[in-house]
Amino acid sequence: MNAPNMQNIGASDRSIGAILVDAGRLNAEDAERIFRAQKEQGLRFGDAAVALGLVSEADIQLALSRQFDYPYLHRGDSKVSETIVAAYQPFSPQVEALRALRSQLMLRWFGAEVERKALALVSPEQGEGRSWIAANLAVVFSQLGERTLLIDADLRAPSQHRLFGMENRLGLSSILAGRGGPEAVQRVPELVDLSVLPAGPTPPNPQELLARPILAQTLAQLTASFDIVLIDTPPANKFADATTIAVRASGALILSRQDQTRVNALRNLSARLRDAGVVVAGSVLNGR
Repeated sequence: MNAPNMQNIGASDRSIGAILVDAGRLNAEDAERIFRAQKEQGLRFGDAAVALGLVSEADIQLALSRQFDYPYLHRGDSKVSETIVAAYQPFSPQVEALRALRSQLMLRWFGAEVERKALALVSPEQGEGRSWIAANLAVVFSQLGERTLLIDADLRAPSQHRLFGMENRLGLSSILAGRGGPEAVQRVPELVDLSVLPAGPTPPNPQELLARPILAQTLAQLTASFDIVLIDTPPANKFADATTIAVRASGALILSRQDQTRVNALRNLSARLRDAGVVVAGSVLNGR
C-alpha cells in the first residue's frame, strides 16, 4: 500500500490539536494530556485544552478559523497593524458592523451588476476614518473569499502601506508615471485573498497624475483580476483627487464621522459626485 501524500492535506482537513501544534501554541506532550482529558471527561478537544489551562479561547478561535479557512491574525504573527480590527478581532462588535456594511455593498453595488467591481471611499475632511474603514472593509471582503484589492490612491498622505506593514517603494504613483506595473501590487500572505496596491512615492503633481487616462486603464486591468477593488482617497473638500478617482471607479461610498462631519459638507460632496456622473452607493456614519 502506498504511503499517503501528506502535502495534500490542508488546514480544513486537520484537527484543532494538529493546527495548534503546527502553530506553536501546543507541544506534543501537552496535546497528549488534552487527548486523555478529552477521552476521560467526554469533552471536545478545545474545551479540554482550555480547562487544563494549556491554551486560551483566542488560541481555539485561531485554530477554528484555520480549520474553516477563515483567516485572521493573532498578535505578534504579522506586520499588519493591530488597529486593523477585522484582521485581529473578527468576532468583535466593530467587525460585525463591518460585515453588515459588506452585506449591504454586496447587495447594492458589487452584486448588482457584473461590471461593478470598484468603489471609491470618500469623505469631506481629514480624520473621518476613510483609511481605517477601507483597510478593515478590504479584510472582511477577503475573509468572504472574494479576491480583494485595496488601492491607496491618497498620493498626498498615504497610510495603507503602514497599516499593512509593507514597502512603499513602488505603487499607484509609479504606475501612473509609467515607472511600474502589476508588480506594484503586494499580497498580504496571512490573509489569503487580500492584496494591496500602495500609493508609492509621493509625487509633486498628484492631481495631474490621477487625471491621466492611465488611471482608467489601470483600474480596468485590475478589476479583471480581482472581484472587489476598494480605493482609499484624500479628503474631498481639500483636494479634487477624490472626485477624479470616484469618476474612474464609477461609484463612491461616502463616509462621515460622528460629532465631526458637517451635514452641509456631506450634502455638497454628494451633489458634486452626482454632478460628475458618479453613482453614490451609500453613506456610512463612522462612530469610531
